[in-house]
Amino acid sequence: MSNTISKPTTRDLLLMVITAIIWASAFVAIKVVVVETGPLWLAAWRVAIGFAVLLPYAIWRGFIWPQNSRMWVLICVASLFNVVLPFFFISWAEQTIDAGVTSLLMGTGPFLALFGSHVFTSDDKLTAPKFIGVLLGFAGVLTIVGGDAISGLGGQTILAQVAVVGGALCYTISGLMVRRIDIPPIRLGCLVFGSGMIILIGAAFIFDGTPNMSLSTTVLLSLIYLGVFPTAIGQILRFTLIKRVGYAAFALALNLIPVIGVGLGALLLGEVITPRIFIALALVLTGLFVARTGAPKT
Repeated sequence: MSNTISKPTTRDLLLMVITAIIWASAFVAIKVVVVETGPLWLAAWRVAIGFAVLLPYAIWRGFIWPQNSRMWVLICVASLFNVVLPFFFISWAEQTIDAGVTSLLMGTGPFLALFGSHVFTSDDKLTAPKFIGVLLGFAGVLTIVGGDAISGLGGQTILAQVAVVGGALCYTISGLMVRRIDIPPIRLGCLVFGSGMIILIGAAFIFDGTPNMSLSTTVLLSLIYLGVFPTAIGQILRFTLIKRVGYAAFALALNLIPVIGVGLGALLLGEVITPRIFIALALVLTGLFVARTGAPKT
């Protein structure tokens, strides 16, 4: 293991909230963009934009290339599970399922992270506070999405639902792998995005043909936003926090995404904020702080 995790500080918790805000906005942008690009080209474009954002910094600081074939394999596999598969799965699924069901299924991520970290790491073991924190966070997700999301499980959209859970599982696998790659976050992100870009663009040409180059202004701006913020900046925050506090602790921030998504809907679309958003926010934040008490001390 290339680094040892530490107990999340107040700054770390703030960065988790910022990451959740950025990621919550991604689902709105995906809904807008996927209609004109399709899921495969959407994934390819957003990774290409993310790579272009990180490349100048990586060149300025100097690339840190993997030193052996094992590290190259880790980079490629991390790319597959960190961007290629989850970006495609979630974009494809959002064509047929609503945000509530997506949020509920993504809420399985912290559970997967908790048990994955326990099994595959030596310093991020399952503890009672962490488990309680995950349960509180998931309760917050249920509070937001309500019974409609539960009743929406199964049925004709079952494959889309499986794809979302698959995306959550991919993020868990890649999150556990990131700590094994001893490269600074931004330069690691550049390598991961570069590998993912090659795979996705090749796959998009093979399966979907040439891309639609007549995107509307709204879609184009949404795509640029998606590539710069949720993809480039969001992934760098993710890599940084995983290396610092471990994936189990970081994954708890995923439960903030549906809460923030409802808040963004109220702010941007004039939707009504109901009392349950405050209840959900309290549950998720309580979960974060409870889990923090069980984290390793610096």
